[in-house]
Amino acid sequence: MPITANNPDRKTWIETPEHTDFPIQNIPFGVFLTRDDIITIGTRIGDTAIDLGALHQLGYFEGIPLTDDIFLQDSLNDFISDGKKTWRLVRNRIADIFDNTNPSLRDNEDHRKVVLFSLDEIEMQLPVQVGDYTDFYSSKEHATNVGTMFRDPENALLPNWLHIPVAYHGRSSSIIPSGIPVHRPQGQKLPNGATEPIFGPSRLVDFELEMAFITTDANHLGEPIPIEEAEDYIFGLVLFNDWSARDIQKWEYVPLGPFLAKNFASSISCWIVTLDALEPYRTESPKPIKPVLPYLQYEGKKSFDINLEVSIQPEGKAETVVSTSNFKHMYWNMAQQLAHHTVNGCPVNSGDMMGSGTISGPTPDSYGSMLELSWRGEKPVKLNEGGDRKFIEDNDTVIIRGHCEKNGVRIGFGEVSTKLLPIFKK
Repeated sequence: MPITANNPDRKTWIETPEHTDFPIQNIPFGVFLTRDDIITIGTRIGDTAIDLGALHQLGYFEGIPLTDDIFLQDSLNDFISDGKKTWRLVRNRIADIFDNTNPSLRDNEDHRKVVLFSLDEIEMQLPVQVGDYTDFYSSKEHATNVGTMFRDPENALLPNWLHIPVAYHGRSSSIIPSGIPVHRPQGQKLPNGATEPIFGPSRLVDFELEMAFITTDANHLGEPIPIEEAEDYIFGLVLFNDWSARDIQKWEYVPLGPFLAKNFASSISCWIVTLDALEPYRTESPKPIKPVLPYLQYEGKKSFDINLEVSIQPEGKAETVVSTSNFKHMYWNMAQQLAHHTVNGCPVNSGDMMGSGTISGPTPDSYGSMLELSWRGEKPVKLNEGGDRKFIEDNDTVIIRGHCEKNGVRIGFGEVSTKLLPIFKK
């Protein structure tokens, strides 16, 4: 089935800013609270939010096999469960409805009043109910930087890293949408030179520049997903800030890996951009340094050219861009990650979230964490309005943005913006 929604020549009758992340070729999916305090599933073109529940009730999806309440829910999980064919049919239909040559909704004022919302009339929600969350460690540059800092620089990558997409299982209950602040975490730390730990607030709170993909129901217990089929079970991507407390992490991560240093909060952008929308932006993955086993071998372009940036904004001041990177730097791609995740028969469900791991590029300005940008605090990062940062300070806001651009069409993710508050006190 062709992806007609991606037609770069398509124009919309909705007034759209010139450099919007959300042209008619995007059509992302999200969940929002309307001005009437109704939660609905929707999409967005420019700065206009579109109530898909109302659109469905008015008959605009006639001919597509959808349940009556598919868009009248507080998460996208059931819609995602309907599978790739339905996602494509719905997205193509939305593109047709809002095409500037289609008068059906454009010329129906009564329908437009119940379907269309300005952004200040809605409140974005978490788009999926995340059942399980896995975080990978798939940027060679990031893994090399961290290994250089904390181990032998000549053997920065552990022996398994070039053979498997390393990952750990995170905590889904602390995944939050953009705009929700987080508190500085507390935990055990081992000060330099000490032999016994202390308890207190983390002093080394860090962001991690990541993206995450959302899956549909993919397999049964015991059934691996072949790598050539993996992308059929990926609904789309969001921007992802996997907050970290480096001092807590350093003390706790041996022998079982991240725990309290990671599970206090992870922030995502609110609009899921579909894999279909990203199709024109495919690019080559980095060449493997060592041959991989057959179940991780793939054909074609499995990476995506997504420009990424991170800003830090101190309270009451302008933001400073501290990192510019790209999703294409990932050594292990999403198809490999999902194939490896399920090769042992682990089942994957609708709404599961898979973090890419910190995305660092080859140059110091493309590193994806303050740990790397400030090199463990040895090289503080200068801010535009004076001062600097080794790590994230109280009342700083971290903003991650991302977009693709090709042949005059820009497809973006908006942003994930999160303020770090002081430790929680009753």
